[in-house]
Amino acid sequence: MTDDLVLYTHPMSRGRITRWMMEEIGAPYRTELLGYGGAMKGEAYRAVNPMGKVPALRHGATTVTEVAAILAYLADAFPQAGLAPEPGSAARGPYYRWLFFCAGPVEAAVTNKTLGVEVPDDPRMRGMVGYGSLEAVLDTLEGAVADTAFVAGDRFSAADLYLAAHLGWGMQFGTIPKRPAFEAYVGPHFARPAAKRARDIDDRLLAQAGSAA
Repeated sequence: MTDDLVLYTHPMSRGRITRWMMEEIGAPYRTELLGYGGAMKGEAYRAVNPMGKVPALRHGATTVTEVAAILAYLADAFPQAGLAPEPGSAARGPYYRWLFFCAGPVEAAVTNKTLGVEVPDDPRMRGMVGYGSLEAVLDTLEGAVADTAFVAGDRFSAADLYLAAHLGWGMQFGTIPKRPAFEAYVGPHFARPAAKRARDIDDRLLAQAGSAA
């Protein structure tokens, strides 16, 4: 373990996505587990992330929050892992496009739907909502992943990790419908050794937290 690379997380949070990325890059890291409410909202952790939420990453003197930003940062900080297309390559544009499409429209549309927030059927109102509608977001996402293994170039990238994690989580909990294209895309990515290791780690931590409660 090392203090140079630290993941602040909780095993039932978006930190599971970052955990997967940590396992993909293969660098030694230390985990700081934070409970909801107490430690996560405490003064010490707010010095790391003033929002008082996880995940967060500390790499030496650099602190990064927000899942998409953490993934993009790690992909560039550890190029030997091959999780980002080369800068200037034809695949770099799609890589950024789908990484941040997931962080923006997908996250917002799915969250709003889950909370029962309905966009008024008024062109003036709908124009204020960046994602337009949940169906538009899902249809666009389906077009990106249908009949392809990777959304940016010819190899797995942090964009695939993020999309697969969101789709897999959403289909598991019913916030995203189980479209055949989504299931076909997610399956091979969830079967990656790093994905399995990450799930095993967080599932074990979650079980330990439950037994201690």
